[in-house]
Amino acid sequence: MKISLSRSTLLTSLTVAILIAALPAAIRRLFETGNPYLFTRQFFEDMVSRLSGAGRFRFILQPAVALVIGARDGIKDAQERRTPFLLALISATDPKHNLLKTALSSVRDLICIAIILDLVSQLLIFRRVHPAAALLLGPVLIAVPYAISRALANRISLRRNHQSRVAPPS
Repeated sequence: MKISLSRSTLLTSLTVAILIAALPAAIRRLFETGNPYLFTRQFFEDMVSRLSGAGRFRFILQPAVALVIGARDGIKDAQERRTPFLLALISATDPKHNLLKTALSSVRDLICIAIILDLVSQLLIFRRVHPAAALLLGPVLIAVPYAISRALANRISLRRNHQSRVAPPS
């Protein structure tokens, strides 16, 4: 019997496996030090260190790719006459689970790569790994620019479509 897995499934599985492998050391460190790391002074100092250390280019590349993917999805939303992304997330009228599902399917691979790159950069810079920090920072680098870009692209596309229909023929 042949089992066929998609690239996304493999990448997601790899990300989960790496996080699970890093978990015992993080739990041991938590019990030894009593320091949860997330949102501590050390966490914020390490954030600054990541901006100048190995892997700093990802702080530019990953949000840039998220902006492009968000713009693509925003234009698609406008073509399909959907409510702008951020407005739909806030409103009570649209089914949020469908909206989040489409957003996640668009950026799933990018989020997995962001988490893996964060873990690798932690290992290179600090010689230790904090899986919870990678789970937080990786997706934030993607989600914020994606959501803003998707909403703006939708609004711009809707406005351009509306203006082209209203404008008199030349």
